[in-house]
Amino acid sequence: MPQIDEALKDGSHAEWRRVSPKYAIADLVLNLLLDAAVLVVLIVVLVVARDDAPVVVPIALAALFVALLVNSLLAFRRVRAIGYILREDDLLFRRGIMFERIIAVPYGRLQLVDVTRGPLLRALGLATLKFVTASAATGVNLPGLKVEDAEQLRDRLVQLAESRRSGL
Repeated sequence: MPQIDEALKDGSHAEWRRVSPKYAIADLVLNLLLDAAVLVVLIVVLVVARDDAPVVVPIALAALFVALLVNSLLAFRRVRAIGYILREDDLLFRRGIMFERIIAVPYGRLQLVDVTRGPLLRALGLATLKFVTASAATGVNLPGLKVEDAEQLRDRLVQLAESRRSGL
């Protein structure tokens, strides 16, 4: 926990901590599975409809497939944009390439911190940290953490949340 405690001491000058680069593989795999599903639908529409379907349908599906393929290619850049900082009173979380989103989650508002691992993340040795806060609109997920880091961060955040709530 020394890294976490160091970040807490001087959160105003702390560096963004990144998620594991292995998470890009999981993101890419999920996007490619979606691409494959759209490609199958496109092929089925082309084979079944042949001359009966308007030309717009296959063109729209092909455009969707190309857009999803481009989205898949951005997986590695998208994962590099995910980061977090532990500050004295809150956790800052950011994501996004073109439209960056930065969320501050005050420790005192944390109600639940959950570590989840699907089959793909488990195979990569990664986990997702999910935060539930007092606000229903602020559901934050921090994906792509190493399992040990996720569990350590969960325990530290629960400890911080309990100490901050006691002052309310």
